[in-house]
Amino acid sequence: MNPDVLASAARSVQARQRIKAHIYETPLLPSRQIGAEAGGRLFFKAENFQLTGSFKIRGASAKISAMAPGRHLVTASSGNHGIGSSQAARSFGRDLTVVLPETVAAAKLARIRSYGVETRLHGAETWYAEQHALELARDKGYEYISAYDDPHVVAGQGTIGLELLEQHPDIDNVFIAMGGGGLISGIGSVLKSFLPRARVYGVAARNSCALALSMAAGKVVETEHLETLADGVAGGLAEETITLELARAVVDETIICSEEEIAAALRDLAFKENMLVEGSAGLALAGFAKVADACRDQVNVVLLCGANYDRDKLVKAVFS
Repeated sequence: MNPDVLASAARSVQARQRIKAHIYETPLLPSRQIGAEAGGRLFFKAENFQLTGSFKIRGASAKISAMAPGRHLVTASSGNHGIGSSQAARSFGRDLTVVLPETVAAAKLARIRSYGVETRLHGAETWYAEQHALELARDKGYEYISAYDDPHVVAGQGTIGLELLEQHPDIDNVFIAMGGGGLISGIGSVLKSFLPRARVYGVAARNSCALALSMAAGKVVETEHLETLADGVAGGLAEETITLELARAVVDETIICSEEEIAAALRDLAFKENMLVEGSAGLALAGFAKVADACRDQVNVVLLCGANYDRDKLVKAVFS
């Protein structure tokens, strides 16, 4: 077993103890209709019901709870990490600045500002916001919190894997949307450490799939980023990110989905499962749909990573 994978799983066990009072343990819900149509046992890990509407509070809480008090904090986010970091900063009594891309969903921006943190808008996508946040950290002496490229953040996301193992010990396949890689690296490390036979599927949006392409190349590569319904996973990667090698170690198969496939998954979740979620959650289901025939008669888990959707964008995808 890869020692880095084992170390990440161990950090998740430790992180769970620090953050359990500050998050929800989200349910593992059986599918009402999609699973039966696919011929397998399908469950949804419902992080869309998380305290902040997204899994990101786990990683932010794990990081902030492990930090020494005192310095002002700064982070960058396409929305959900900013919301999670804002809630975690308030829970642990820390001052925070959140830098967001100018294209951030209006609902996410309003939610972040509701926590009373300082916000700044910078750049067309998350990578540029991240660079500006790093500049603030250097120039003002702030302490930077990465949305994904940090062992404590990865460990916090991995607490989802620990919950999954308790909720259903016989999982065959897990489908997880990929952005910067913190989520899939954290959950994957836990699963490969405690249930190595489980297959981890990483699902990427074709319009912004930096991690998938970097995994294939074995190094961080630049790619074009187009608008995507899965805006929560859009953007590039830090040059030396720890998540690349972790993801390569734990992901068994990568699936790339089109915008049409993501929209179809969002419609299925709305009309067949009675759940409205953000595009990144729909992306994970879209990945399952592409390989459902190969997963028949198996226990499949789709991670619904959040529900902090832009209303106009979701209405257009689901009802048009």
